[in-house]
Amino acid sequence: MPAFVTFGRILFAVLFIYTGATKFFPLQATADLIAGKIVVPDVIAPYAKQVETATAMTTPQLLAIALGGLEILAGLMIALNFGARFFAMLMVIYIAVSTVLFADFWNQAAPENAAVVVDALKNLSIIGALFMIMGYGRETRPAEAAYGDV
Repeated sequence: MPAFVTFGRILFAVLFIYTGATKFFPLQATADLIAGKIVVPDVIAPYAKQVETATAMTTPQLLAIALGGLEILAGLMIALNFGARFFAMLMVIYIAVSTVLFADFWNQAAPENAAVVVDALKNLSIIGALFMIMGYGRETRPAEAAYGDV
């Protein structure tokens, strides 16, 4: 049974590694998508300008790099089962926020929003799998504890 869990964890992590890597290659396209949905709050706008000046990159480009790096790092850590609970929790937050920001199916008409609804439901199922990773933990459970109450 632990071999299946390890194999499933690795296959599941491929999703994050792949999607994180794809954020880097068309970096400007990813930054444009982010710029269309996210506005820098006025409270942190001066700090964002300082970071933009220091890095010679726009805030959406920096966010694209940070989010791509987060996805790759989280995918690797979940696959290796090193800090998997922590990174699964980070990914739950990231996926929940990105679903609300980018899958706005509630603003679209019924037949046109079908693909976006399916994407939102996929994200919901990914969040469920991440909760299972958070609940499963690092140690394997003995068979007696898992099936003793049946």
